[in-house]
Amino acid sequence: MTLLEEFGQFIEGSYQTTFSQETIHSARRALLDWHGALIAGADTDAASRLRDAYSEEFGVGKCSVAGSQKKVFARAAAFMNGTISHIAEFDDIFRDGAYHPACPTISAAFALAESRNDSVDNLLHAIIIGYEVSTRISKVIQPSHYRYFHTTGTVGVFGAAAACAYLLRLNASQACNALATAGTFASGLQQAFRSDSMTKPMHPGHAAELGLNAALTAYAGMTGTPDLLEGDAGFGAALCENPRWNELFLGLGSSWNIEHITFKNHGCCGHNFPAIDAVSYLLNEHAIDPEQIKKIRVGGYKATAEVCHYIHPQTPFEAKFSLTYTVSARIILGRVRERAFLEKALANHQIYSMEEKIELVIDPECAAKFPLHRSAKVEIEMNDGTIYQQHQLTRHGDPDEPLSDQELVDKFHELAEPRVGLQIAQTLSGGVLGAQGLAVRDLAKLWSKMSY
Repeated sequence: MTLLEEFGQFIEGSYQTTFSQETIHSARRALLDWHGALIAGADTDAASRLRDAYSEEFGVGKCSVAGSQKKVFARAAAFMNGTISHIAEFDDIFRDGAYHPACPTISAAFALAESRNDSVDNLLHAIIIGYEVSTRISKVIQPSHYRYFHTTGTVGVFGAAAACAYLLRLNASQACNALATAGTFASGLQQAFRSDSMTKPMHPGHAAELGLNAALTAYAGMTGTPDLLEGDAGFGAALCENPRWNELFLGLGSSWNIEHITFKNHGCCGHNFPAIDAVSYLLNEHAIDPEQIKKIRVGGYKATAEVCHYIHPQTPFEAKFSLTYTVSARIILGRVRERAFLEKALANHQIYSMEEKIELVIDPECAAKFPLHRSAKVEIEMNDGTIYQQHQLTRHGDPDEPLSDQELVDKFHELAEPRVGLQIAQTLSGGVLGAQGLAVRDLAKLWSKMSY
């Protein structure tokens, strides 16, 4: 039996699985967080241009796209919502796989569920399965895969395909075919987010559309290559070094990775988070006066230096991938949320001056622990010679220091209320987190009232 054949059996068997309330609640948290990221991205320039590019697609179909009141077919909705939900950089993370599962997985499953008038309960089950399959693959191909590839674009196809296979109730063979077809189209190069372009968020959009398309073609009887993961010229051979396929199914079905997801507390690249959290701790612990800071030394891991390399960023994109800027924004503005990336903040001379005081180096201990741990060592030296130090072993929002439900709801409302209003935001958060018997279309009706 090949790896994907075993996943196919797992997906078929999951139709009889009774998920615990804890697991279901974790899926609800993921769905709410996806909605916040989706709504936050809907009024951006990139989202507007994307909808313009798909203008001929609107006015047909049954599926909603954030930022438009017109419907489209499921494939177009999966692509656009998968893209839009990644634009604002507020989407969730599976730390062990350097992977954002929500954008590809939920965007594809939501579109298919809306087109079929499926229930939110069934959608939640599909999300659990999509997360499980894709996070497991993401974990065993790291860290080498992340050297060149954007995991959310590559592994995201498996999350989308698995979730849609669940909704379509594909049998084991069909589910294997869906995963295999999706996997051969996996793509997304890291170079796309080492410059200020609009390509990066399209990676999960592409993955969402591919996964949905692969599930639909498998449902129609089209076949894939069963040994696509482990074959001599397959996914593992091409996209990573020494994948640990022997670990792929450890504990499968006995625990669920959706219960161990990171939810972002800051609106930027997650590689910045450990340093931001360390600085936050020191500021709160010692009542540091920013005007008396002489020097800030940050020890991080290689990905932080490579991905978050911008200094004195000129655009919101560059700012979100700037360690010096995001740390400075936390010190000067108090938070690194949407306000930190407005034009006014980018021109803030206090943030600019603080950046000049920050030095980023690779710390061997932090580098050795990546990707299982996202850590940073921060040292703040004051003008009077006092030095404050913090070794941040994890990020606030990681599974070992999770955001509470209230923190997650607060984050959602901060993103949603300015765009959909308090009443709709409250109805949406309440519906996602607690209401029973809703259809996916009931949720879509709330945020599809946005139009930009």
